[in-house]
Amino acid sequence: MRSTRKRKGKTLPTRLSKARLDQLVEEATVDCYNESEQATGLYTMIEDNLGIPFATTVLGVLVTVERVQLTRREEIVAVCRRASVLQTVPLLDLPLPSPLPVGAEWIEAYRHWLGAG
Repeated sequence: MRSTRKRKGKTLPTRLSKARLDQLVEEATVDCYNESEQATGLYTMIEDNLGIPFATTVLGVLVTVERVQLTRREEIVAVCRRASVLQTVPLLDLPLPSPLPVGAEWIEAYRHWLGAG
């Protein structure tokens, strides 16, 4: 799990180490033979471990992340709701709230796997 540190009276999440992210990616992709299977493995770990629903802010608007989906292009997206409107946001671009939802380390592992974390 992520550790925290204090700064100016606030508790801030500390980034996971590269070694821990590599461990998570390995756990999700251990039996995978190609990138498609790896994306599916990471999606499965996110879906199984991420504490959903949770609130976050996208473009200054409070939304609720209701679920994650794997697109036909094998991109993992968050399905966000505001009132009756649904919008998908690539997990790569999804701002995470503080405190982090349970299982957020899997989002960070996915970003790491993509080379963006």
